[in-house]
Amino acid sequence: MDKHLEHMPVLSRGRHRNPKRGACFMELASYLAGERWSDHPACTHPLLAALARLVNDNVNDENRAALVPLVPSIIGLTGDDLRVDARIALRCATTALPVAAAERQLALAVSVLAAEEMLARLDGAPPGRLSEASRRALDEVPHASAQARRFSRAAKITEKGFRRYAAPNAVQLAVVGIVQACVNDPDALLRRLLEETIADCAAMMHGTTPPNDATTTYGTTSTRGTTTARDSTSAPAASAASAPVSAPVGASVGASVGAAADGPARAGAASEAAVRV
Repeated sequence: MDKHLEHMPVLSRGRHRNPKRGACFMELASYLAGERWSDHPACTHPLLAALARLVNDNVNDENRAALVPLVPSIIGLTGDDLRVDARIALRCATTALPVAAAERQLALAVSVLAAEEMLARLDGAPPGRLSEASRRALDEVPHASAQARRFSRAAKITEKGFRRYAAPNAVQLAVVGIVQACVNDPDALLRRLLEETIADCAAMMHGTTPPNDATTTYGTTSTRGTTTARDSTSAPAASAASAPVSAPVGASVGASVGAAADGPARAGAASEAAVRV
């Protein structure tokens, strides 16, 4: 066996003082990147790293070990373009929204619309633009979507507020929503979310178009696809147990999202999401 591999730290929950005590996903990334040992290394975009830490802490031991091959792909994905934050938040919110409990759907739907608004603003596109993935996710929860659209029309979001509060909260809400969702394999969905978010970031930073970028505007035909946005008011899905989320949401996103952020949490049980910022 390669002697180097013999000394590789084993992935486990939480942060660790040194490699002998184990490693989380991002600590292993810092180790492989040759940086100082840290779960907040400079080699990865802060919001992408936050998602990786959350996934690391909320899958079981067997599935956590299976994340190791993804670690090298996250190294070097960094930058200060706000589009990256928006794309990460959007991927997380659209993945979690269709499976999340009813009490989290409004906050996640607002997160989808906030990320889309920010991307449209940064791209100089007209307001109301939606990607195909966002349209599909919002169509899954028509009641929450209608409420979110009414709220978003009245709310104002700043770039600073989006980066500091809205985007991180969208990531945390998404992971909590998936962990507590009534799905057969939440670990598999968390892994897929991390893989697709890494792919989104790599595509943006390498100057290529990320997948599933067909767009539409509210009530109009898609400019890159053939679908139209719909809005309905049917009842939301049945609710599940809630878990606290540590990051507060600023006024830039609004009270409906802030209501879901009700304090710090850290738990090992699958019924509660472990949150580490």
